[in-house]
Amino acid sequence: MSWAWEYEPTEESVVGGAPPALVVEVEKRADEIVRAAEALYLDGTAYQGPSPSGENVLVPGGMFVCQVVPRHERVYILQVSAW
Repeated sequence: MSWAWEYEPTEESVVGGAPPALVVEVEKRADEIVRAAEALYLDGTAYQGPSPSGENVLVPGGMFVCQVVPRHERVYILQVSAW
């Protein structure tokens, strides 16, 4: 498995109706969070500690809520809000 991000539960339910420019910013920032998580959790599938807390991330035009799950080697984007 390789680190990646994805919308949870579906892209439509998370970003449906959000301005396209906001979605671009969310996805760029999600890529950065994935790179950081990959560096922090070198073998995520073998990670035995507690999952990190979810975080609110500000981006131009809004914010999003994400959860890093090392054992899945995933960053889940849970909610996107536009200002």
